[in-house]
Amino acid sequence: MATLLSVNVGMPEGVSWQGRTVHTGAWKSPVRGPRRVRRLNIDGDGQGDLAGHGGEIRAVLVYQLESYRYWQQQLGRDDLTFGNFGENFTVDGLPDDEVCIGDRYRIGEAEFEVTQPRVTCYRVGMRLGEPAMASLLVAHHRPGFYLRVLAEGRVQAGDDVTLTRKGPGELSVADTDALLYLPGRDPAKLRTALNIPALSPGWQQSFRELAAARQPQQEPGRPGELAGTQQPREEPGWPGFQTMRVARIVPETPTVSSVYLDATDNTPLPEARPGQYLSIRLAVGQAAPAVCSYSLSSAPTAGTYRISVKHEPHGQVSSYIHARLHLGDLVDIASPRGTFVLEEGTCPVVLVSAGIGVTPVLAMLHQLAAVRDQRPVWWIHIAHDRAQHAFADEAHELLAQLPNAHEHIYYTAEAAPHEAAPHEAAPHEAAPHEAAPREAAPREAAPREADPHPGEPHITQGRPTASSLAALGVPADADSHLCGPPAFMDALGGYLREHGLHPERIHTEQFSALPAINPGVTPTTTVRPHQPPGPPGDGPLITFARSGITTPWSPAHASLLDLAEACDIPTRWSCRTGVCHTCITHLVSGDITYTTQPLELPEAGTVLVCCSNPTTEVVLDL
Repeated sequence: MATLLSVNVGMPEGVSWQGRTVHTGAWKSPVRGPRRVRRLNIDGDGQGDLAGHGGEIRAVLVYQLESYRYWQQQLGRDDLTFGNFGENFTVDGLPDDEVCIGDRYRIGEAEFEVTQPRVTCYRVGMRLGEPAMASLLVAHHRPGFYLRVLAEGRVQAGDDVTLTRKGPGELSVADTDALLYLPGRDPAKLRTALNIPALSPGWQQSFRELAAARQPQQEPGRPGELAGTQQPREEPGWPGFQTMRVARIVPETPTVSSVYLDATDNTPLPEARPGQYLSIRLAVGQAAPAVCSYSLSSAPTAGTYRISVKHEPHGQVSSYIHARLHLGDLVDIASPRGTFVLEEGTCPVVLVSAGIGVTPVLAMLHQLAAVRDQRPVWWIHIAHDRAQHAFADEAHELLAQLPNAHEHIYYTAEAAPHEAAPHEAAPHEAAPHEAAPREAAPREAAPREADPHPGEPHITQGRPTASSLAALGVPADADSHLCGPPAFMDALGGYLREHGLHPERIHTEQFSALPAINPGVTPTTTVRPHQPPGPPGDGPLITFARSGITTPWSPAHASLLDLAEACDIPTRWSCRTGVCHTCITHLVSGDITYTTQPLELPEAGTVLVCCSNPTTEVVLDL
């Protein structure tokens, strides 16, 4: 019979780490006497980052004496004491390869259920002074596990741990952990995991995505638990950049122009998926070439690529394109990429955009019209006014080719005074990766009573609201695609969720730097991306395309992630050791080497920046 050896608690505190402050409850210490275990945690205990730890599903973390002894030998440590692995319960027994998800145990007065393995997290490495610990726990099949509290009560060191019910499917903690984080997955175990009610919702979602991504004879891309998205599939195209010729330049509005690109040798271009983007590299000045990405706005089957660029007064690349790019010029282009794409299916389709965010969803609309898609389609676009409404006629004509299309246009310029403050002009229409002021979110405001567009009932003055979207009749089972400013997508996505759309059916595209995922790090004042401090390096050039930063590599940085952080570029990570894949980033061009070999390599064309260094000039979609 297993035994509870120690009850360990600790309240969150700020811990200094790499020049930042991490709010964490990983520092646990043993307590004497009984402690009451409650639904969310143990009396006297707390978690600093509830997104990954704590809460009802992860109320109590368990680690084993056997694993302590194992790591003492592996790491050559004789200073490990109970609580060092951040666990609440240190137990003698209950090994990870025997305990199963859904197992239930009685300890003292309380009863518990096993819900998931430990989340891969850098903080266990912080606590132990072993940066690679998150990777080691997975690689050695010793993660530990979380418990849900079924019945509250007091527990104390010395209590017996009694199994009261075996979990359905008998899928062990070690096997569950490997199923998410390691290659060579067993499809039968994946099916088993999907049928265990006790498994936490986050892990269930990851396994659903894995199951959906599986192809015959093909290992799927694996979503990290915190990333929560299906990894991109490898696309046809070319490595790095290829020279293309400017075939046409067409003004669309006073501030938007479309650039048509052809192959220099007249060979057919790889067919892009509707919604993907191109990266363009231009020598815009004396400094290193600038890289920027723009969505393809043309039909995916067109024999040429079309990007449509809004001129931003302070945008280096967009200013060059509008003022200095000419017919016949040669430019460097990376092949189409991106996962914000129109998928085949039978569900209704909702395409929502603001300003220049129309471009990827316009490509989707081209695809739908080309095949006379029978699905109901809702086209919802927000523009400043008719003069700034790019592709108004083109979209209207495409919608007319669909058997069941619904068009709804919102113009914000003539909104009533109470609907928009004077400084609110067009929605934030920054070209990809070029900074612009943040636009306010759409507001709950009724459209004006007077109709300034007689004969055009699909045009409304004002902004969409939760009630106006509900009135459009968008079905709850629709697949929706949103592109525009972050505040716009947050608000419209919220309206759609309120209307009943499932979050996994609401897809968004963001051209600027993605929101950071830095679990536990205390927020600081947002700083524009900049050159790293200190003397410049003498290594290959590293370009962060979304952030507009190009800087030479220096071995003073431990990884590409470390360099991005030195430039104050928003980054996304959790384990920092190549396990969780939260840091996965498109590698537009160049080659890298891994300083720590990932437990599972990412898909071709992507890189884990947390544990990689450049071997050549590199362009990252970051």
